[in-house]
Amino acid sequence: MGDSSTIWTLAIAAVTGGTAVLASWVTSRGSTQAARIQAETAARAQRAERLRESRRAAYLDLIEETHRIGEVYWEISAELREPPSAARNARLDVLLDREVAEYAKIRRCTRVVELEGPPSAAAAALALQKTTGPFYEALRTGLIDAADCREEFDAAYRPFWKALENFVNAAREAHQTE
Repeated sequence: MGDSSTIWTLAIAAVTGGTAVLASWVTSRGSTQAARIQAETAARAQRAERLRESRRAAYLDLIEETHRIGEVYWEISAELREPPSAARNARLDVLLDREVAEYAKIRRCTRVVELEGPPSAAAAALALQKTTGPFYEALRTGLIDAADCREEFDAAYRPFWKALENFVNAAREAHQTE
């Protein structure tokens, strides 16, 4: 009987050892899988946060550039209130060059917003960019034709600032839903 109990003891020890090894293997696989899931979740969260910050920076850049070109528009409006003269036209030519330079910055900022998204913010940015056209056209026509363009120029303010307001709202909504 001694041999039989030894065999049973060995069998139980083997089963117990096998169970321990199997349990250890299952636990390590579960831990590995949990660690992988945790790492993937952290990576997704980091990507989402980077995108959020990138979008926020793009939105702020466009808003800042819009205010800069708005300052140029105010300078142009002030100049248009002056009596026509060669000196005024020379100053308006300089301001037109500044307007074109600021427009290039707005165009770049708009493209970044279009790249970063989402589509609602991109559409609002493009609409904002397009509202700069009437200012340019009014001033350019006034300079070329020596016409009084003040009324047309000043009429462009309301749509311009409204488009900025729409962009800010779209950007805020996009930023809050991310």
